[in-house]
Amino acid sequence: MDYEKLGFKCGIEIHQQLETHKLFCECPSIVHDKDPDVYFIRRLRAAAGETGEIDAAAAHEQAEGKYYLYEGCSTSSCLVEMDEEPPHPVNKDALEIAVQIAMMLNAKLVDEVQVMRKTVVDGSNVSGFQRTALIAQDGYVETSKGKVKVDSVCLEEEAAKRVEESNEFVKFRLDRLGVPLVEIATDASIKDPEHAKEVAEKIGLVLRSTGKVKRGIGTIRQDVNISIKKGNRIEIKGFQELKSMPRVIDYEVKRQKELVEAGKEVTKEVRKAEADGKTSFLRPMPGAARMYPETDVVPEKIFYKDYDIPELIEEKAQRYEKELKLGNDLALKLAKSNKAVWFDKFVKVFKNVKPAFIAETLVSSSKEIKRKFSVDVVNLTDKEYEEIFRYLDSGKISKESVMNVLIDYAKGEFRIEKYALMGEDELEAEVKKILDENKGAPANALIGKVMGQLRGKADGKKIVEIVKKLTE
Repeated sequence: MDYEKLGFKCGIEIHQQLETHKLFCECPSIVHDKDPDVYFIRRLRAAAGETGEIDAAAAHEQAEGKYYLYEGCSTSSCLVEMDEEPPHPVNKDALEIAVQIAMMLNAKLVDEVQVMRKTVVDGSNVSGFQRTALIAQDGYVETSKGKVKVDSVCLEEEAAKRVEESNEFVKFRLDRLGVPLVEIATDASIKDPEHAKEVAEKIGLVLRSTGKVKRGIGTIRQDVNISIKKGNRIEIKGFQELKSMPRVIDYEVKRQKELVEAGKEVTKEVRKAEADGKTSFLRPMPGAARMYPETDVVPEKIFYKDYDIPELIEEKAQRYEKELKLGNDLALKLAKSNKAVWFDKFVKVFKNVKPAFIAETLVSSSKEIKRKFSVDVVNLTDKEYEEIFRYLDSGKISKESVMNVLIDYAKGEFRIEKYALMGEDELEAEVKKILDENKGAPANALIGKVMGQLRGKADGKKIVEIVKKLTE
């Protein structure tokens, strides 16, 4: 399709959970579904916003006439989530992360953060509204098709998790309610479906560059706003995987195109992305009528000088390539991982271990060990890796033994004596013994035989050196 000719307009909203305690209380952001010990019921009604009008989306939800069941765990929810206690002061850590993200997106910070209430009566917020605060405006992200403007960066609270629904009620879990979210909204300058995916990926890299965002399914969500000439703005929700975004956008463009060509009206509304790429109606499009001030939270002054800007993942990968001579793929993989901080520390401390080997060990060994030996080493800490590299740096173990050392650490069976390197005289005697047992074998076969028996007991280069010396 010729998107420019169609008058294609597209913008995205990204919602990312932050790795801190909840936004308006001290409860931990532990999202789980175990052993609820809190239960209550609510009915919600729509309230007029600042304009004095009731929002269309809120009115639609109220008309459903359902009541809402809530269950939660006292380990992750308190009276704030139950709307039985006023919100506490805004989480300073979450505010700092949001400001850092805004600065990384080249956005202009507001002078004062003022929390607003956004009417939401679908039950996902016990209070009947979501608290949200504008952090910055007028930013941008660089893409292959030019700059895309970032209209706003907001800090808001996550909604409760919907777990069951019938004609009469909806059941929610409270553990997710109140988890800090950063919402990033672009303008409508995205040029085509693949460009939308690229923009989402670029912003995702910025978010991950902080090292302070949650990872995994459900911790980041993308909404897409789309329209074409003579159509109308449609907001599509429900993207969990970026790879589906271009297909869903294409379907929506075709849907609007067919309606326009048939002389039918394209209704402004919110739609849900389905598994097959098509969309279904969710509710009318919300508007400004749903916003009104939050009087229970004190405004926060913010200043540029108070915040450091983290290194972007793309910049970090370029530094690894240029300064530490890592390959492009390995550098980007490491920069995206949560072990980049460990790597930066280890390369400074362990000068006798090549940076590329440290990087491969940190980001690739776990998958290889899982595949070959069915042993999970993902829970090893930086302290354990640091100990392994210290042994390697000081010559107490060989590079060839590191994978087996990792396995033993994961099993809790590591003993340094098992991997202690042979002295030169002992090594030469062992090599001579193996050569005597395999007389007449080709040179390459001999090296393979010796390496197979002595792997991990000596440096590979040293073994080859002794084999060549004894066979000349």
